[in-house]
Amino acid sequence: MGTATVLVVDDERKIRDLVRSYLEREGYSVLVADTGQRALETLERARPDLLVLDLMLPDLSGEEIARAVRGHSSLPIIMLTAKAGEDDRVTGLRLGADDYLVKPFSPRELVARVEAVLRRSGESASQSIAFDAGDMAIDRDAREVRLRGDLVELTRSEFDLLHALASHPGRVFSRFELITKVQGYDYEGYERTIDAHVKNLRRKLGEDPKHPRYVLTVTGVGYKFGVKPDA
Repeated sequence: MGTATVLVVDDERKIRDLVRSYLEREGYSVLVADTGQRALETLERARPDLLVLDLMLPDLSGEEIARAVRGHSSLPIIMLTAKAGEDDRVTGLRLGADDYLVKPFSPRELVARVEAVLRRSGESASQSIAFDAGDMAIDRDAREVRLRGDLVELTRSEFDLLHALASHPGRVFSRFELITKVQGYDYEGYERTIDAHVKNLRRKLGEDPKHPRYVLTVTGVGYKFGVKPDA
């Protein structure tokens, strides 16, 4: 049973009403917007816990809204689009989306994904982990990553991916294992999904993509964290 507030942004009234009905049935508080401008105004005024965002809007594009949100917030975003191509899916994730759903979609599946994203964002562990003589610190309770004292702005999916790897330094995780930990379920194209998250994560950590220090590629298998925690 949900208790969070979800903002649904879609210019199709049938979709807004359908999603709202299913989410409210599960106990969520639902706000709706039919344009990008109204979405931004509602985000500023209401501060919802999750954003369900259609990419095709009549004024501002979903991409523009996602960039605006990611400029100052790690608010969870689930993108909706009629584009079914895997490249479009990866593009959405690179913009900072935590998940991606292609129209037409099952409202029950959307509710399940909302629950999964919110559950991941609310999970916490007991302590922070430090690496590189304190150069990197990962605080699961605060959901913060600091690099040489500076806060690194990560999406929830990027944070969960980094924390999953860093909690078991040296252990090789397959892409399937990582998508299960980060997304909570499996769907077509998951390998590209994880690769997109890793690319974003490395960039934000200032890593050399050809010679990363923290998130290492294990060819043909997946990824591992390359640095042991401080004693």
